[in-house]
Amino acid sequence: MAEGEDLQTFTSIMDALVRISTSMKNMERELVCPVCKEMYKQPLALPCMHNVCHVCASEVLLQHGYLCCDPTSEPSSPAATPATRSPRLGRRGVPKPDRLDRLLKSGFGTYPGRKRGTVHPQTISFPCPACQRDIDLGERGLGSLFRNLTLERVVERYRQTINISAAIMCQFCKPPQLEATKGCTECKSSFCNECFKLYHPWGTQKAQHEPTPPTLTFRPKGLMCPEHKEEVTHYCKTCQRLVCQLCRVRRTHTSHKITPVLSAYQALREKLTKSLAYILSSQDTVQTQIAELEETVKHTEVNGSQAKEEVSQLIQGLCSMLEEKRASLLQAIEECQQERLASLHYQIQEHQAMLENSGMVGYAQEVLKETDHPCFVQAAKQLHNRILRATDSLQSFRPAATASFSHFQLDVSRELKLLTDLAFIKVPEAPVIDTQRTYAYDQIFLCWRLPQHSPPAWHYTVEYRKTDAKAKGLKLWQRREEVRGTSALVEYLDTDSVYVLRVKGCNKAGFGEYSEDIYLHTPPAPVLNFFLDNRWGFNRDRLAISKDQRAVRSVPGIPMLFAAERLMTSCHLSIDLVIGDVAITQGKSYWACCVDPSSYLVKVGVGLESKLQEWFQVPQDVVSPRYDPDSGHDSGAEDTTVDAPPPYAFLTIGMGKILLSHGSALTSRDPNGCTVPLPPRIGICLDYEQGKVSFYDAVSFRELWECGVDCSGPVCPAFCFIGGGALHLQELVANKQERKVTIGGFAKLD
Repeated sequence: MAEGEDLQTFTSIMDALVRISTSMKNMERELVCPVCKEMYKQPLALPCMHNVCHVCASEVLLQHGYLCCDPTSEPSSPAATPATRSPRLGRRGVPKPDRLDRLLKSGFGTYPGRKRGTVHPQTISFPCPACQRDIDLGERGLGSLFRNLTLERVVERYRQTINISAAIMCQFCKPPQLEATKGCTECKSSFCNECFKLYHPWGTQKAQHEPTPPTLTFRPKGLMCPEHKEEVTHYCKTCQRLVCQLCRVRRTHTSHKITPVLSAYQALREKLTKSLAYILSSQDTVQTQIAELEETVKHTEVNGSQAKEEVSQLIQGLCSMLEEKRASLLQAIEECQQERLASLHYQIQEHQAMLENSGMVGYAQEVLKETDHPCFVQAAKQLHNRILRATDSLQSFRPAATASFSHFQLDVSRELKLLTDLAFIKVPEAPVIDTQRTYAYDQIFLCWRLPQHSPPAWHYTVEYRKTDAKAKGLKLWQRREEVRGTSALVEYLDTDSVYVLRVKGCNKAGFGEYSEDIYLHTPPAPVLNFFLDNRWGFNRDRLAISKDQRAVRSVPGIPMLFAAERLMTSCHLSIDLVIGDVAITQGKSYWACCVDPSSYLVKVGVGLESKLQEWFQVPQDVVSPRYDPDSGHDSGAEDTTVDAPPPYAFLTIGMGKILLSHGSALTSRDPNGCTVPLPPRIGICLDYEQGKVSFYDAVSFRELWECGVDCSGPVCPAFCFIGGGALHLQELVANKQERKVTIGGFAKLD
């Protein structure tokens, strides 16, 4: 039983030692200089929050053409005073005067980091080996940097923990050097016994120096200002730098936020403690994320190999196709060549037959010797035809085939350009929302396009969500994938709400960036779909309604000219009225229309159906009591009591402007401030229960005017014309012929 407990204890101790060893090895990464790859020695804190050994920093600046003081020597150390060197070490000769002059002229003795050959001060740029950025060290170079004493202490504790006990040698012995046995904080050096006695003789002030264990780093008691050699006492929040009392009063820190170093210590310690506690409490999350990253690495390796294989196969396919094409083209050239050679060889044989010593010529000469007339005629007839062909060939000589193969040339410039441009497919660029064609009515019609030089998209993903300023969290995106075309309908929306929409394209390379968000306001009430009533009441001589009964145009023509002549004799000018084919008896309804900006005078609004019928029976005119030209709008209030709402409510539009009365009478002397530009669409919202009608800019849904109206009976949409003009009712989005896809019932997207 005891042996089992001892074994368990031993195992626990070994596990703890392994964890400590692993932790130490991991921490060693933080203690290694990025230049020399060894543990820090006299590290300097760079402005970019990285560290570097003093010696390494000096070497880096020397490589970039800057002069630096010897970082291993200190003015107060015995190593820097040749007159007090050990007798074992030869006395160094004093430089000659001409050598001193050359050193001074070359910039020796200036600030560490001064550029060779420079006379005027310049800023020193230090390339940080950790972040690869050029760090501005100012004119003082390395002399303006703080020594990171905390990092030095951590390195020393780490060395003691892992028992790195490298022998420290005496700094003043002549080779071979002896191992140091003592150190001196005042001299900042390590000595053997003999050299310590030599440099600390009895009867001198140095004899009072207290010996310490030998070390390679002699740190000051506190952090000193590198410029004034004073102890730092404050922290500048603006510069994020420790400062001494002298730095504090300098102009460079005027109006800066400066706090005592104790306050900065407490604040940073608290932040660091909280951050470290959060990291330590999130170890499970860190392990999960590491596992996810390792899995991503595996997928990256597999997918990368797969991508390489696919590209290799595609290129191999192109090479195979080119090889097949090359073989077929060469075969065509070979066949043509053989055909031409056969023709030319036959022509050569024909010409060889015409030579003097050829068979045909000799045969002809023998035939000419024939004296038997019938036999001669028989033989000469066949021979004469051959001689004629040979004679014609000789007189009209022309090679049977040309030697040129110019028509077998290939133009591969287009193919070469395609091969040159052969590259990996890029994702589509962010689509651009077409704000001129996108709008919200009974549904939202969303239209977009890709930038000019964007890679093509196979399909799109449309996302939208309702914005609610009162809600604490954002609503989830609703989306539909694989939307074909460059437009879509979004339906099943709430009224009087703001929706944000966005689009992104997709092709074989993946999804591109989202478009810029577009915000659309839905109508304040359900959309009322109706047509213009062409069955009764309206003046067919002056009003023309379209076949689909959604547009009307005023064409006054000759009657208008006659009326204009009668105006000079105080006669009346008629108002033409057309109404919708529906009557509203409850709830809230909204509709919109577009008024031609060149219209002379148009009125849009609502009215009681009974009063509108009276209007048709008794035509009204511009000087009727029902129409007050100074009010800006029809009211009809004279038909009822003073407190009763009017039976009509019309918004007056003319010559590209909307006339707003603001509840006061208007005169021709103060037109400014009483009109607003005509928007592309006018929206009308009737609240039957409240007895109220509102007019909107149907693009931005900005309210233009609101008034009461008598809703004691059915109310109809109504439109009035004075002079030429035109308008058409807004078409329902659901009826648009260019609809590509309807989006509704989306899946929720986090």
